Amino acid sequence: MSTNPQLPVRPTTSLKLLSLSHACVDIYQGAVAALVPFFLSERAYSYAAASGIVLAASLLSSVAQPLFGALTDRWAMPWLLPVSALTGGVGVALSGLSGSYALTLAVVAVAGIGVAAYHPESARIARIASRGSHTAMGLFSLGGNIGFATAPLMVSAVIATGGLHASPLLVVPALAGAALCVAALRTVPLPATAATTAAVGGRPAGRDDWPAFLQMSGAVVCRSIVFVGLSSFLSLYARQRTEGGEFAGTAALFVLYLGGAIGTVAGGRLATRYGRITVVRWSYALTVPAVAGVVLVPGPLLYLFIALTSAGLYVPFSLHVTLGQDYLPRRVGTAGGVTLGLTVSVGGLASPLIGAAADAASLQTALTPLIALPALGWLLLRTLHEPEMPENVSATAPAPQGNTTSVSRS
Repeated sequence: MSTNPQLPVRPTTSLKLLSLSHACVDIYQGAVAALVPFFLSERAYSYAAASGIVLAASLLSSVAQPLFGALTDRWAMPWLLPVSALTGGVGVALSGLSGSYALTLAVVAVAGIGVAAYHPESARIARIASRGSHTAMGLFSLGGNIGFATAPLMVSAVIATGGLHASPLLVVPALAGAALCVAALRTVPLPATAATTAAVGGRPAGRDDWPAFLQMSGAVVCRSIVFVGLSSFLSLYARQRTEGGEFAGTAALFVLYLGGAIGTVAGGRLATRYGRITVVRWSYALTVPAVAGVVLVPGPLLYLFIALTSAGLYVPFSLHVTLGQDYLPRRVGTAGGVTLGLTVSVGGLASPLIGAAADAASLQTALTPLIALPALGWLLLRTLHEPEMPENVSATAPAPQGNTTSVSRS
């Protein structure tokens, strides 16, 4: 049983463009959580009501991600990238215009569908551009993490200045993201099927290993609940624990997201040296004491534990994607939809439970169970193995050039 080969691939122009577009789209995943404090202050929502908005963005996204993934396994759908970027941005941009809670839920849900549509196809195309390189795929994931990191700063700058009615200004990154998607698609030769995508990505399509894939996905769900739970309430919690104001909360979210950008880059490099499974296991193990520090340690030291938590959550992020695609080499769209989308979005399903616990007791009480989840993820990963390579295949074989179709430049 051999480890996944590493191909000496430098990031291409198309991969860089995809990474930038990923940043623009994932701003809208981070923006929903960043809007929560403003919904609480301007509309006097309870914790549970505010977390329901996070749920609205996550619920349809969770359902839609694997559906879009299954579709992209059957047909190449590159047009989804610019369309989904615009959809996600428009949904968030409209969220501050109406005082109606139902309408706010609806437009945020539309944003969630837009984000859902983007990830499976973008992961398939990024695999082609990266040719199977962990480091190159790390660059693609880094773009999404930068988007998350930028979201609270952008939301704070716009909404703190103009109030929720200034939310239409939040559509600007979506316009940029759509343009970047179009530019990227003009440079990538796209296979029509998942099996061909796996081959172009650096390894031939072998057998799908569903048990290993589902085992890994269970661990990623644990990570997702921790990440989304912290994203939804960390801004408010940091204000309480540091006795700071709005800046203290924005800074906490920024550290959480920016540390993820650093962790993603480190993850690809560490996996090249030590192997993906080893790096993923250690990341989950080290996240346990880091989350405990976030929940239990007061004062400015909180920010150190936020940074450590961010690194622990994000070092395995791009490795989840490549492992998932290698466990399901004939269904890379589905794998991307689950690892980049479903298991990320499903964390939002736990947000109302955390919000209800915070209303009934306190935020610290509500966040305490998050300490145990990385430990559960580590247990799920204990027996996980590297994906098997088909026999008699050279690890350094160049990517096939046939059976590809170029995207129209019209």
